[in-house]
Amino acid sequence: MLVGIKRIPRETTVAVLMGGWSAEREVSLASGEACTFALKKAGFNVVPIDVRADTIHSVLQDLKPDVAFNALHGKWGEDGMASALLETLKIPYTHSGVLASALAMHKEKSKAIFRAAGVPVAESLLADVETVASRHVMSGAYVVKPVDEGSSVGVYIVDSARNAPASEILEKRDLFGEQAMVERFIPGKELTCAVMGDVALGVIEIIADAGEFYDYKSKYAPGGSRHVLPADISRDLYRKCQQYSLMAHRALGCRGVSRADFRLDDSPNREPELILLEVNTQPGMTGTSLVPELAAHAGHPFEELVTWMVNDASLNR
Repeated sequence: MLVGIKRIPRETTVAVLMGGWSAEREVSLASGEACTFALKKAGFNVVPIDVRADTIHSVLQDLKPDVAFNALHGKWGEDGMASALLETLKIPYTHSGVLASALAMHKEKSKAIFRAAGVPVAESLLADVETVASRHVMSGAYVVKPVDEGSSVGVYIVDSARNAPASEILEKRDLFGEQAMVERFIPGKELTCAVMGDVALGVIEIIADAGEFYDYKSKYAPGGSRHVLPADISRDLYRKCQQYSLMAHRALGCRGVSRADFRLDDSPNREPELILLEVNTQPGMTGTSLVPELAAHAGHPFEELVTWMVNDASLNR
């Protein structure tokens, strides 16, 4: 049940932070534009801000908005840095606070927290980019990804028995930095579940049509994926997915909305294996995004969802 949320007057000035300079800039602009439209329709005084590193501090100081709606994705916007700036300026904001955002963005650190909370995760390790590019550091099928990026940016699936190592990552040092994350590949279904406040919403099965998995193109290109809601899985697995999503949200200390991504290995003749991949503290809010779809399925249309998020905004998150 969504309780304890103050009602903010509709004349409230809401600054929608979007764009930024991460690899997910274009997606953030799309999220920000959608949220700006919905918040204006809800009656708020909305000021969209295309965030620039050299001006955002002064822009926010001059504007003095009542609330900042964080529609940024990727580094700086999603890793706690934007939250820290808003805390410093004492501007109430949406989504998670500094620590939860930073932990969720770092996939290996968040895994340690999920394990301690009893949520199953895939075996993984961090290794130097040069090592990962030159030899297999894990047997079987595995995934190579940046340890602190979102939207499946820079993700490679490798089968050590059939493929050469992911040497392409050397050309993407700006994404990977010094280390890459190598993770056991989990075959099967792609599932996602959102948390809104302290409530786990439904579970979607994602069928990627534009790529080998739910990659950047599948996520954001029109027709790139199909969403099955509710997911066609057993009732027990559906509830377990919701339970793990809420456990992970709470373990990280998330606020507002979050989205947990899973893989379900339901291969024949074995027990189904449900594995949490990551938690997104700044999930997409575009026309093809999952959280608005899950919220609508739970009875919260988009305008109501973003209004709830503004009402939920605060400091010390």
